[in-house]
Amino acid sequence: MLKDITLGQYFPGNSVVHRLDPRTKLILLVVYIVALFLAVNWVSYAVMAAFLIIAIKVSTIPPKSIVRGMKPLVMILIFTAVLNLFFTAGEGEPLVDFWIFTVYADGLKRAVLMVIRILLLISGTFLLTYTTSPISLTDGLESLMNPLKAIKVPVHELSMMMCIALRFIPTLIEETDKIMAAQKARGADFESGNLMDKARALVPILVPLFISAFRRADELATAMECRCYQGGEGRTKMKLLRYNLWDFEAFGIGAVLLGLIIVLRTFGL
Repeated sequence: MLKDITLGQYFPGNSVVHRLDPRTKLILLVVYIVALFLAVNWVSYAVMAAFLIIAIKVSTIPPKSIVRGMKPLVMILIFTAVLNLFFTAGEGEPLVDFWIFTVYADGLKRAVLMVIRILLLISGTFLLTYTTSPISLTDGLESLMNPLKAIKVPVHELSMMMCIALRFIPTLIEETDKIMAAQKARGADFESGNLMDKARALVPILVPLFISAFRRADELATAMECRCYQGGEGRTKMKLLRYNLWDFEAFGIGAVLLGLIIVLRTFGL
């Protein structure tokens, strides 16, 4: 299950999506999320799904990588679906009326649409991290947040922290997998017992994992100090961010998508 968590990984490539400016991809992700939350019915969600499928196809990212990244979210999806299914009131006769459980057609529809929304949301986020290197993502975030420097917000430091946190997700997952394998080789059992037993069995994993994480953080801080890292003030960049024709075309596609979803929402589609 841990190996299925792919958030934070970067798949090098030379597709159109890979070549887009990181600022373009960040802005388009925001537009995509706004459009996704404005979608209210099947037609709108079909448009969003079609847009995402085309983007994945153009990016040349294997669809199985995105599907594999969804596996750890199965319990969240089930929990969300159950809440919307049983706690959404509707009009007319219920589809199911058993004991304290009542399911209306509106509840079933809302549960399905909510699961689709989460899947589309997570897939779009995965597509950003899969096609954008951590360094480019940091530069893009810093550039977009530059206006906040006027109110003394440490833009560069915040961007660096977010990038490092994102980059360390695969590293910590790999470290956890190694620790679990080592503890199993010593006879640890993580499967049997009740919920409390399973929680106590995680202690031999969490303790060395925290120690390893702090050690890596200390090594990273030392490496940055050795390279005379002093924050963003006065720093130059090896690669300057520049918009090209593909970026402006992507902005146009994002604007068309958002406008189409707004029109569909107006007509209740």
